Amino acid sequence: MISIVDDDQSFRDSMRRLLKSHGYTVAVFPSAAEFLTSAQLPATACLVADVHMPAMTGAELYQHLIATGRNIPTILITAYPEDNVRKRMLSLGVSSYLHKPLDEAILIACLRRVFARDNISQVAP
Repeated sequence: MISIVDDDQSFRDSMRRLLKSHGYTVAVFPSAAEFLTSAQLPATACLVADVHMPAMTGAELYQHLIATGRNIPTILITAYPEDNVRKRMLSLGVSSYLHKPLDEAILIACLRRVFARDNISQVAP
């Protein structure tokens, strides 16, 4: 399951349609708090989160997940890319840091890398 956390409903809806058209199971959430309290949290294999959201940003959400022992591969997205944020988040282990508007091919390639890495780590001793 891919969980999408973004405060923009039209973006969430378009992401849900896009990812479902590629065969993914998708859950969407308007805030980090709703994601963190959802029944889908344990089933989330990849998280796609907006960097700029009220209350808890995507970067803060990722850091919270890591601090609580939930190492969910995360793709951060933003309409306001900042190189220092990108560098810091990639150094902390974020899978990708992408800019809006998203290039569909790049997003799908990032997801494939996440799931390929996950399959390799599950098979390795």
